[in-house]
Amino acid sequence: MFYTHFVHVTFLPSRWQFILESIYFFILNLFRNQVSNLLALKYFPIIFFLFNFILASNFLGLLPYGFTITSHIVFTLTIALSIFVGITVINVVNNQFDFLKLFIPTGVPMLLLPFLIIIEFVSYLIRPFSLAVRLFANMLAGHTLLNIMASFVFNCFKSFPVFAFFPLLFVVFVVVLEFCIAAVQAYIFTVLIVIYTSDIYNLSH
Repeated sequence: MFYTHFVHVTFLPSRWQFILESIYFFILNLFRNQVSNLLALKYFPIIFFLFNFILASNFLGLLPYGFTITSHIVFTLTIALSIFVGITVINVVNNQFDFLKLFIPTGVPMLLLPFLIIIEFVSYLIRPFSLAVRLFANMLAGHTLLNIMASFVFNCFKSFPVFAFFPLLFVVFVVVLEFCIAAVQAYIFTVLIVIYTSDIYNLSH
């Protein structure tokens, strides 16, 4: 007689696995809320990679002796332009001449239509530059402030060690704030990319 023993085993995820899964489902829900078409899920891996890459790049710059590549306009503009050109090419290939509907608002008087088309076209071309400048400016400003405050605390400690404690607390507060800003900027960058991706499947205004 053969006995088969079934053992119920519960696998508890590690803390690192739980963090990664939480990030994954967070970005997946964000993508689903913005893009309702299921066919768009094939673009989710690059969106997920982009969020994690920007987030890691922002966080690495806050570590001692770290280098913040997202605080350089050349880097952020390269990413923004690459994504923008890719989305535009995919949009044109999928929708062909219907792609032009993206620049034609519905329900507006014919007299205002030419001006609104120009505005929509210019705003579309500005998208990669606004993406790049937003990320670059926020990261550069925060790191510049942190550098100035750290230099002030260092000089204050050399001259007045007793009074250096209070500026040091402010530096710690700025560091925590910079970590929050780094996460928020990665989120905003990803949200805007997802919204631009949704234009492939939703051309009407």
